[in-house]
Amino acid sequence: MKLFLDLLFPRCCIGCGISSPQIFQYICWDCWSASAQIEAPFCKCCGDPVAGAIEHDFICYSCSAKSPVFDAARSAARYDGVVGEALRKLKYENALWLAPDMAKLLHNCLEAEYPTQKFDLIVPVPLYHVRRRHRGFNQSAVLARELGRRMGCPFSSSVLRRIRPTITQTNLTAKERLSNVNNAFEYKKKKRLSGRRILLIDDVMTTGATVNVCAKALKKGGAVSVHVITVARG
Repeated sequence: MKLFLDLLFPRCCIGCGISSPQIFQYICWDCWSASAQIEAPFCKCCGDPVAGAIEHDFICYSCSAKSPVFDAARSAARYDGVVGEALRKLKYENALWLAPDMAKLLHNCLEAEYPTQKFDLIVPVPLYHVRRRHRGFNQSAVLARELGRRMGCPFSSSVLRRIRPTITQTNLTAKERLSNVNNAFEYKKKKRLSGRRILLIDDVMTTGATVNVCAKALKKGGAVSVHVITVARG
């Protein structure tokens, strides 16, 4: 069936255009290998890579100064190269056909970084309802749903909601990012989170301000732990 579909709808790598990539559906091995994949050493809390050789557990200055609410955060790759291109196409060009490849990156990262951790529920970072209607979908929810299928883990996009609009974080400083998303999320009180272990999903993490505020809301709702996985690190 796959070969038949490939004949009808030829697949090409979005990075170099080579036909029928094998490892991913739309990313060839060469383009993926050229990506800045995130590997140790990195902060054991937020997952931010650090240059140089470090053979012991490392905590970055930001996490040392103020411990995040989330238990840990990890990302598959830097937000550049073919991964950045895929996420931009998914988010801004409605390229939902790229979601399985991005979910595969999430799953690989999950197995590598949280091999023994068990999760009760997968929760995406929500969009404000006006932006979601304008875009037509929440890219984080699309990724979380696809990851849930791969893991066999329940998924819910109704546990968290964004209660006020926020401006894009792209050009903001770390302090401005925190102010922008502070108190922007809440858990729905009718949803039972007591004692549950949450896996929080987003497409890109930069300073971690957004996922941290989300983790705060989830733990306020009773979650016992919140681990974060994102496709890319800004």
